[in-house]
Amino acid sequence: MTTADIVFIGTAIIDSIIKGFDSEPISVTGYRADGCTLNIGGEAVNGSIASAKLGLKTTILCHLGNDHAGDLIASALEKHNVDTGSIIRSDEHPTPVTTMFVADDGSRKSITNKAHRYNFHPEKYTDVYAGAKAVVLGSLFRAPFDEPKVIRAVAEDTHSKGLLVFADTKLPNFAKLSLGDIADSLPFIDYITPNEDEGRYFTGEDDPEKMADVFLSYGVHAVIVKLGAKGCYFKNNKESIYLPAYDIDAADATGAGDNFLAGFASELIRGGSAAEALEFANACGAICTTAVGAGTALQSREQVTEFIIEKRECK
Repeated sequence: MTTADIVFIGTAIIDSIIKGFDSEPISVTGYRADGCTLNIGGEAVNGSIASAKLGLKTTILCHLGNDHAGDLIASALEKHNVDTGSIIRSDEHPTPVTTMFVADDGSRKSITNKAHRYNFHPEKYTDVYAGAKAVVLGSLFRAPFDEPKVIRAVAEDTHSKGLLVFADTKLPNFAKLSLGDIADSLPFIDYITPNEDEGRYFTGEDDPEKMADVFLSYGVHAVIVKLGAKGCYFKNNKESIYLPAYDIDAADATGAGDNFLAGFASELIRGGSAAEALEFANACGAICTTAVGAGTALQSREQVTEFIIEKRECK
């Protein structure tokens, strides 16, 4: 049984981030970019590091290959005081590596490969999160949560243990699922956090409130639609809240949603209201975008609190 406050379950990858790519070749095979960095990533990795920085006892359940990429991720997690004792390592599958092209405004496009579709089975490791306060499934519709029976097993089990259940979403890449395909799992989820593109894809709606209504109709308890530079929209069966984004100079949006979710969960675990948790989460996401890499800019809960105070004073 874990002693963690929160357990993150999902993918762990290496991001090769190319900033300022120039599509005009300088030779037959050569191109230039402003910079290229290697960063650890994946929803579970980004979220767990952010959570640990915010002061929560944090565990990660993920799969890593027995390779150099896996060593790099494990080392970074340990450096940030994330409990890595539940990481599954094997020679069966390599650690996924993603190439990401980041534009000057912080927007990005990514290239995945077959390594991203390999699943491990988190439903076999229920002891990892027994005793925690919350679990984050990151992300629905991507491995390991791209099989309805896996999603149902983990969501139902965590819910039955009385844990807060958070679920991020991603657009499907290898396995094509819809909300209808996982309808029996959604009532076990307390908070689901699609971004605007994902909300549009899964609901067929363009308005954030209507997106939220569709998710709520499936039995999800509360919905947060992340709107990027426009902020975020929260709705449950009692209230709705819209928060505009902070005015910042974004360098890279990679991992902003994962930092947002970690911030939201951390404040709820500490007893904050939905409104307080949203404000804190909004700040975590904003801070993340001020540097290249998902785990670079966010440093501590005190940093986030100071950021919020500073922005209030500037109004």
